[in-house]
Amino acid sequence: MRRLVIVTGLSGAGKSQAMKSLEDFGFACLDNAPPVLARSFVTLAAEAGYVNAALALDVRTLGPFGEAVAALDELEAAGFRTDVLFLDAEDETLIRRYSETRRRHPYGQTGTGLAEAIAAERASLAALRDRAGFVWDTTRLTLGQLKDRIGTTFAGADARRLRVSVVAFGFKYGVPLDADLVFDVRFLPNPNYVEGLRELTGADAAVAAYLEAIPDTEDFVARLFPLLDFLIPRYEHEGKSQVTIAIGCTGGRHRSVYLGRRLQQHLAETSAAPATFEARDVNR
Repeated sequence: MRRLVIVTGLSGAGKSQAMKSLEDFGFACLDNAPPVLARSFVTLAAEAGYVNAALALDVRTLGPFGEAVAALDELEAAGFRTDVLFLDAEDETLIRRYSETRRRHPYGQTGTGLAEAIAAERASLAALRDRAGFVWDTTRLTLGQLKDRIGTTFAGADARRLRVSVVAFGFKYGVPLDADLVFDVRFLPNPNYVEGLRELTGADAAVAAYLEAIPDTEDFVARLFPLLDFLIPRYEHEGKSQVTIAIGCTGGRHRSVYLGRRLQQHLAETSAAPATFEARDVNR
């Protein structure tokens, strides 16, 4: 296990968002786990081939569910080096966040206000805070900033990079449900109606030559690629981990495949982001 992150802290300080971010960065994650399961989960994650794992321990559980500090001791005794991340925030911020979500505070009792519940939780977490190697105040952090900080601290540059999927598809078979951006290239002449090109695809040289001889093809590329060069770094800065760019033509065999492949090559050459390519409907 290369990295084992234990996420803890005040309710409302961003623990769930931290776990979602670590999951996006390829960590095996278990949220709100009873401490007694910590060692078993880490062992299973290692056996499954994960080199990074993260646990958000439920600090309210005692008795047969275990206790958080004891779980840390057990992990370290077994040879696992833990990075304990403790998330905190100002009381006013925690109260506002709970008021907005209208959720019941885990330390809230009948007749107990949010301020008293937060104070009780703070007291119960004192020992864990003392064990933490990282104590972050999330009061003035946006979700995107928190994710970026987690990536910088725990994941490394490669894991933090935005992943781009380019999908060529046919409108007759439906738009990909996970598409973030959709570009319709049916304005270009269809090679399907050109003798000798129908049975080919956009990956074939003859289809590429046909499309490249059409002025609108290069005019479209000259506008599309700079637009994506502008957008992708900003998506990455905003905290997105995945963007799917769908390029569609009628059947998903010629125009969309040709332009999707060109886009993937462009992204590889410019190092804007690692990109995969899928010709979803090419064999239909």
